[in-house]
Amino acid sequence: MLADRRAASGSDGLDGLRRIGIDEVAYRRGRRYLVVVVDHDTGRLVWVGSRARKETVNQFFVALGPERTAHLTHVTSDSASWIASPVAEHAPKAIHCADPFHIVQWAGDALDACRRQVWNSVRIRQKRGSGAATGAGVPVKNIMWTLRMNPDRWGDQHVESMSWLAATHPDLHRAWQLKEALRAVFATGTGNDRGVTAMELLESWTAHALASQLEPFIELALKITAHRKTIDAALTSGLNNALTESANNKIRVITRRAYGFHNVDALIALAMLSLGIYRPTNPHE
Repeated sequence: MLADRRAASGSDGLDGLRRIGIDEVAYRRGRRYLVVVVDHDTGRLVWVGSRARKETVNQFFVALGPERTAHLTHVTSDSASWIASPVAEHAPKAIHCADPFHIVQWAGDALDACRRQVWNSVRIRQKRGSGAATGAGVPVKNIMWTLRMNPDRWGDQHVESMSWLAATHPDLHRAWQLKEALRAVFATGTGNDRGVTAMELLESWTAHALASQLEPFIELALKITAHRKTIDAALTSGLNNALTESANNKIRVITRRAYGFHNVDALIALAMLSLGIYRPTNPHE
């Protein structure tokens, strides 16, 4: 059916692309992924390929062709190297924008690494029979959910847990403050003056993280510095990967409704028919 719709339209659906988003979505256990490409201007899914790897992204650019690729102005992604490398190779003039959500996610990972360090140090002392740390590993483990929550959703118990953390494990509390500060940077807003303000705040945050003596956040600050060009591009352009995440969620729904797919081509065809330009006309409309 997809082939029929494509033939009837006389188009491969890739004409007129200017701002695109690229991402991957798991469709089956065993690390089975699709690469999805969306059009930021129309909100449509425009291309899907199987297997999340550099070669798949290259296949998209081959399908797009050099002439149409040259018209791309912006590309958003999660900063994965297997996406960034083909984008730089095929569309060097396009502005590559890192997804702010994934940058904040990096901070969450750094915070969790700090929490595990504290937890493991407490567990080691317990095994050695030190009475000073008896039972301390339990609250450190349990506070994980509070650390991950938005403080706006905290109740009294969460506030008490964080007060305990500040008094007993100040380094971990500082790690949480750094995570929240980075989240606040991206909550400042994007585009024009707000984007410039966010860039200045990010510069300040990076300096604090580098001076924090918290290894996971020092590594994060260096990682952000390495990706600074694409992060700044996202802040000034206002583009992110929310549209691709929306397409990913809809593909997951398609997969669940079908109770999975043994043939990935069938999933790709159904995704394109449901979310692309080849959507069948509703006879009742």
